[in-house]
Amino acid sequence: MLSIVGIPIGNLDDLSIRQAKTIAIADIILSEDTRSTGFLLQKIKSLFNFKINPNQRLISYYKEKEFEKLPEIITLLTSPQTSHNPQLPHVVLVSESGMPLISDPGLLLVQQCIKKQIPFEVIPGPTAVITALVYSGFNSKHFMYVGFLPKKKSELLQLINKLKQMNQILKDTVFVCYESPNRINKTLEIFNSFFSNIEIIVARELTKKFEEIIRRKPKELIDHKYKGEITVVFRLS
Repeated sequence: MLSIVGIPIGNLDDLSIRQAKTIAIADIILSEDTRSTGFLLQKIKSLFNFKINPNQRLISYYKEKEFEKLPEIITLLTSPQTSHNPQLPHVVLVSESGMPLISDPGLLLVQQCIKKQIPFEVIPGPTAVITALVYSGFNSKHFMYVGFLPKKKSELLQLINKLKQMNQILKDTVFVCYESPNRINKTLEIFNSFFSNIEIIVARELTKKFEEIIRRKPKELIDHKYKGEITVVFRLS
């Protein structure tokens, strides 16, 4: 059995009872970042006083290794734990934060589970996308998540043109994306060149101690210094 478990995006007090129980009893945890998962396990013990499975294994499972690790994980999901224990192991997939598959590892695994009819469940959790969207105050009737913005200027400009076309088809669409603190200023410069009058929301370090929500025109955001994880929300009309 595979459980795909969403976890808090920053503040570990957002952990749900169902998430905590599932992680605590897991035989194997596929972890994007084993260090952060270790902190999570400690939080589960302190918040809920749950006992962690003493035979639990942590397997590093990040994007660059996802394809390489896939055969091993499929074998684990379809083979009994031991000759003396005919049960299949309970495998849990977690990201460093937020929901697996949403710009995080897990898609290849889910696709293989569907293909091979391996059962899996999804245990929901918070995502920066929805949290930032609510913070924006924009009408969220129509919104689109576009993932991490392209690193190259030419590719970013191509994406912007596609979003403009999309906005013509579905008016007042709200777009949500992730951006690196190292690139956000250059990205804002590009937005200022093409959409100087739009309002952009930059949501930084959501749910964490230094959470910051900034709503301004692109030119007013260019010189701001940004640190941490960044989610951007904008409209093109």
